[in-house]
Amino acid sequence: MPLAALRRATRETVSGLPREFWWLWTSTLVNRLGAFVATFMALYLTLDRGYSASYAGLVASLHGLGGVVSSIGAGVMTDRLGRRPTLLVAQSATAGSVALLGFMHHPVAIAAVAFLVGMTSNASRPAVQAMMADIVRPEDRVRAFSLNYWAINLGFAVSSMGAGFIAEYSYLAGFLIEAGMTAVCAVVVFLRLPESRPVAQHAEKAVDDVRLGTVLRDGRFMSVVGLSFLVAVIFQQGSIGLPVAMGEAGFTPADYGLAIALNGVLIVALQIPVTRFIQDRDPQRLLVVSSLLAGYGFGLTAFAGSVGLFAVTVCVWTLGEMINAPTQTGLVVRLSPTHGRGRYQGMYTLSWSVAALVAPLMSGFVIDRFGAEWLWGLCAVVGTVAAVGYAALMRHLSRETAGATVVSEQPAPAEAGAA
Repeated sequence: MPLAALRRATRETVSGLPREFWWLWTSTLVNRLGAFVATFMALYLTLDRGYSASYAGLVASLHGLGGVVSSIGAGVMTDRLGRRPTLLVAQSATAGSVALLGFMHHPVAIAAVAFLVGMTSNASRPAVQAMMADIVRPEDRVRAFSLNYWAINLGFAVSSMGAGFIAEYSYLAGFLIEAGMTAVCAVVVFLRLPESRPVAQHAEKAVDDVRLGTVLRDGRFMSVVGLSFLVAVIFQQGSIGLPVAMGEAGFTPADYGLAIALNGVLIVALQIPVTRFIQDRDPQRLLVVSSLLAGYGFGLTAFAGSVGLFAVTVCVWTLGEMINAPTQTGLVVRLSPTHGRGRYQGMYTLSWSVAALVAPLMSGFVIDRFGAEWLWGLCAVVGTVAAVGYAALMRHLSRETAGATVVSEQPAPAEAGAA
């Protein structure tokens, strides 16, 4: 693509979004730029503190369990207290708990504070997603979610590189830097982001009408949550099954690092052009294709015998990730009632948190009992099931939307689809 055309495409991708979105985007980027602890936690516990790999795995699981616990509670807070207060509480608590973790030495204390960090750091996600849906026009939401996803990956790519250098100097410095940058995010929210929760007549009654039971009884939405869980389990294999399988095949950590680095590089380099390509495409087709790319991208790993071939498989499932993330988030917003977005986003976040708990157990069991080839074959099967599920769900939603258009003149798909 010529440079002038690339500049024009980039300008069109980022134009037209409200100022509040860019402050939220900035907060996300700063937060991910400082995400050092998750990167070096296992090394910190095993090399610096001298604990076993089993203990490091336990701490990681407790961190994930904290995210599971906070997903629903944060969703309720987002609807009842508001997006801005929830963000401020979550980010301030994350800054404090991350700093505290750096000073913990007893194994029980480390495990307990790691659980607290998992709770607080995950609590901001429903509020961020609900606020983004509030402030961005329905026709721009896929583009906005894609740009936010790009910021997450850009920040993670930079912080992953920086984490190694910081760890060589001082692990404690990493904890304190992450705590400081998270505190900066809270300051940005406090100074620049107004509350975005929709205000309507009888708003309190509307909030009260959308309870957790309402979300659980919403069959369409819970179908999306289930399909999201399947896709999340597949994508988790990039950081769980893939390094184990490569290690057992005789490849070094550096080989794995080289292959997996392509994931972040491709997302940073291609997310904006991919966004332009998908923003006006049929979401049903996008979700089906992304599920197949994810499943069969990992499935192809069974045939990889060199670092180059592993890198090719990473490219395949990364493309699926770039398509799936903004499209699926847009679908979640479409199915979420305006005054219940926090609870709905919390349930959606829960699908990824539970996947982070299930995927390590599943990967280890399958690899130990049957071999890595069976894990990659299972990924292909799960991807196929998810694709079929999305095709059936979206076909049903398309018929509902067409029927609603006949009887209603509401133009916003987020509201029309959120019965």
